[in-house]
Amino acid sequence: MSTYFDNAATSRTRPEGVYVAMDRFMRDIGVSAGRSVHVPGIEAGRIVEKTRRLAAALFGVGDSSRVVFMLNCTAALNTAVKGILNAGDHVVTTSVEHNAVMRPLSAVTADRGVAVSRAAADGEGVTDPESFARLFRPETRLAVMTHASNVTGAIQPIEECGRIAREHGVPLLVDAAQTGGCIPLALSNMPVDLIAFSGHKGLMGPQGVGGLCLRESVEPTPLVHGGTGSRSSEDIQPGMLPDRYESGTANMPGLAGLGAALAFVLAETVEAIRERVCSLGAGILDGLSAVKGVTLFGPRDMARNIGVFSFRVAGKDPAAAARELETKHGILTRVGLHCAPSAHRTIGTFPEGTIRASIGCFTTEDDAAALLQGVEAICRER
Repeated sequence: MSTYFDNAATSRTRPEGVYVAMDRFMRDIGVSAGRSVHVPGIEAGRIVEKTRRLAAALFGVGDSSRVVFMLNCTAALNTAVKGILNAGDHVVTTSVEHNAVMRPLSAVTADRGVAVSRAAADGEGVTDPESFARLFRPETRLAVMTHASNVTGAIQPIEECGRIAREHGVPLLVDAAQTGGCIPLALSNMPVDLIAFSGHKGLMGPQGVGGLCLRESVEPTPLVHGGTGSRSSEDIQPGMLPDRYESGTANMPGLAGLGAALAFVLAETVEAIRERVCSLGAGILDGLSAVKGVTLFGPRDMARNIGVFSFRVAGKDPAAAARELETKHGILTRVGLHCAPSAHRTIGTFPEGTIRASIGCFTTEDDAAALLQGVEAICRER
C-alpha cells in the first residue's frame, strides 16, 4: 500500500460527499445547466449556483455572480493576464511563479509587447516586498503573484504586496492554486482584486474545475466566446456575469463534486484544516532536518509554510531518490522542476530540481512516520 505525498499536485483522497455528489449527478441528473427548462436542467442549474455561492463564501466575494467557473486555475490565470494586459502595458510579478503565470506572461510579451518585471525572492523562495515595490511604473497595469510557492511551500506576503499595488492603482491577481481551502483568503478583507483557484488541490474536489473571483472594479476581456444559454438571439457575448466568462458546456459532474468539497471545507473551517496541517508539518520539518544527508529548501517553520517540503539527498540524483522512495518504501512524491523553473533558479536547484513531499487534509501521523522512515533508509543506503 503506497503512502501519498503529492497533494500539491492533486489531493488523492476526497471527502466522501464528493464521490456521492458526482455519482448522484451522473446517475440521477446528467444534463447541462442553463440550457433547458425541464426538471433535470433546472436541478443542474441549482447545483451550479449552490457551488458558486459556496465558493463566494469561501473567498469572501459579496456577489456570487463574480465567481466564474473555468477548467482549472491555469485557465483562470490566462483569462486574467490576457484579458487585462495590452500593447505597451507593464506587469509586475515574482521570481517564484509557476509556469501557469510565467507562460501567459511570456505569451503577452511576445504577442503584444507587454513588459514584465520580476521581484526578487530570497533563498527560501519568499518574495521581498521592497523589491516588489521598486518595480512599479506609470504603465504598470497588473501585478500577479502566487499565494504560496508550489516548490518550497513559502507563503508569500500578498497583503503587503497588495497594499503596494493599491498605492499604485494596480489590481493584484493572486494564484491561489496551493492555498485555496488551506489558508484564509478573501476579497472582502484583503488588498486582492482577482483570485484564481483550483478545485482539485486544497479544496479536495475533482480535476477539471477551477475558477476566477473578481472584485467589482475588475473585468478582464473574456478569452472564450460561445453559447451561454442566455441572450441566444444575439451573436455577441453577453456582458453580464457569470455568463460573460462561462461559454460552452460546463463540467457538471466536476461542479457537483466541487460543491460538496467546498461544503466540507466550510464546515471543517479553513482555520481548523490549517491547524492540523501545521501540527503535522512541524513534525515532518523537524524529522527531515534531523536526517543526515538531507538538504531542505524553503521555510523551516510552519507559520510560513503551506505544507510543501522540497529536499535533496546527498549523493543521489533527485529522480533516483524519488524512485527509491516509491519502489522500496511505497512513498509517492513529486520530483523535478514542478512546472516552476524560475522558482528553482531562485533557490539554486535548477536544473535537477528537488524531491517534493506535500501534505493535505487527510495526511495522517502514520503517513508522516512512513515518509521519515523512508527518507532515513535511502540516506543510509547512499
